[in-house]
Amino acid sequence: MRAFIFPGQGSQAVGMGRALADASPTARAVFEEVDDALGQHLSRVMWDGPADDLTLTENAQPAIMANAIATLRVLQHEGGVRLAEKADYVAGHSLGEYSALCAAEALDLATTARLLKLRGRAMQAAVPVGEGAMAALLGADVEKAGVIAGAAVDSILAEGGAELVCTVANDNDPSQVVISGHRAAVERAVALAKEMGAKRAVLLPVSAPFHCALMADAATAMEAALAEADLRAPLVPVFANVDAAAVADPGAIRRLLVEQVTGRVRWRESVLAMAEAGVTEFVEFGGKVLGPMVKRIVPDATVTSVVTMDDVEALTKTL
Repeated sequence: MRAFIFPGQGSQAVGMGRALADASPTARAVFEEVDDALGQHLSRVMWDGPADDLTLTENAQPAIMANAIATLRVLQHEGGVRLAEKADYVAGHSLGEYSALCAAEALDLATTARLLKLRGRAMQAAVPVGEGAMAALLGADVEKAGVIAGAAVDSILAEGGAELVCTVANDNDPSQVVISGHRAAVERAVALAKEMGAKRAVLLPVSAPFHCALMADAATAMEAALAEADLRAPLVPVFANVDAAAVADPGAIRRLLVEQVTGRVRWRESVLAMAEAGVTEFVEFGGKVLGPMVKRIVPDATVTSVVTMDDVEALTKTL
């Protein structure tokens, strides 16, 4: 069995998708449709930068989706591959779940782009710049990361400080967990991490503390937007981030996408659940980020990353 998977924020880079668009009218059509849907030349930002503009959450989220869907569409339209025949499941990391739903035709491309633009703006606006932070704990599993995050909050309280948010945001793989919350608490967790058993802790260059309770206002905004969106049953089930389980019901998908804004990205559990469901092959579209995580979670899995035309052509021959 096979799963098509889609990367999340952090996989963006200036120049992404340009070579694919130069080589394929199918890819160009995807980028043009996204530009039209958003009323901006997002493709110009993707290809020419500046990097600071591309990294803005409201640009990075639809850009990463557009790049992934362009890669998939080239495989479909020029390689003659039908997703429903070649994939048993789809899944994505954080915003990648929207890419997965677009790939499985639960959302059309224009709607997906607009939802991600709104999602990015809402997440950025939920917390004033500088008040939140995220950090990667390396060499720590999710249990250890939770203990470190809790110790940071407790130590601030013991000093007479306010009760702050610091929680596990992304359970990526057995050796990489991301925490999120108030900057003071996250920085305290980074300071405590090594003595509490993590190999290393690194603050991430992000503009907001994603996937924690501080994103409540963004969740409210997405609930309203998703209620109006035309969301259909996907061609194949999607493994949702927040519960690491397959879902195909549109109402359940809407609810889970809202919960995802403040909830934990359970990527490690999702990959394990897909493997338990019989998936032995994972194909990542538009990036080379999730593949290494999958191999650390399920070492025997076959992982393929599809980014370039050469990658598409090679995959076409094996599917």
